[in-house]
Amino acid sequence: MNEDVQFCLDSAAESMDKSITHYESELLKIRAGRANPQMLSGVMVDYYGSMTALPQVANVGTPDARTLTVQPWEKAMLVELNKAIINANLGFSPMDNGEMLIINIPPLTEERRVELAKRSKAEAENCKVSIRSARKDANDEIKKLGKDGLPEDLVKDTEASVQKLTDQYISKVDLILKDKEADIMKV
Repeated sequence: MNEDVQFCLDSAAESMDKSITHYESELLKIRAGRANPQMLSGVMVDYYGSMTALPQVANVGTPDARTLTVQPWEKAMLVELNKAIINANLGFSPMDNGEMLIINIPPLTEERRVELAKRSKAEAENCKVSIRSARKDANDEIKKLGKDGLPEDLVKDTEASVQKLTDQYISKVDLILKDKEADIMKV
């Protein structure tokens, strides 16, 4: 029976890890005034009739902290890439030099910084909800094991372990959020 309990704890930890990983990937899309190729990862381009992610049709680079370059693998795609970036509503206006697109990342205004900090908090809250959901699933599984003959004290100890695990992951989320907010608010 102990291996069932350990499996339950491991699957809860794995689910919580996935939540943290997803949260970190979402935070990469929130710009903090510096150029980051991940900013364009969600942009979809019409590539010969099918919608394709921009990084699959072009190289995205950062020559310096305030500039992104998008170099398509086919020059004919420059117009489509330009249109896709503008339509993505990211606030960028790419410049086409015939070879590649150059995107200057404007410095953030105070109002925009506050808005991005709020968005980061919302993502953190979504991550916490996901972690709590994993806790609920684990506790439900443990209760089911308790009905199947697992000793009551072991059920209580395991639920306490799940809560401890949940607290660790939520504090991790808070720490990541604190770092991101500091990064966003830094001028």
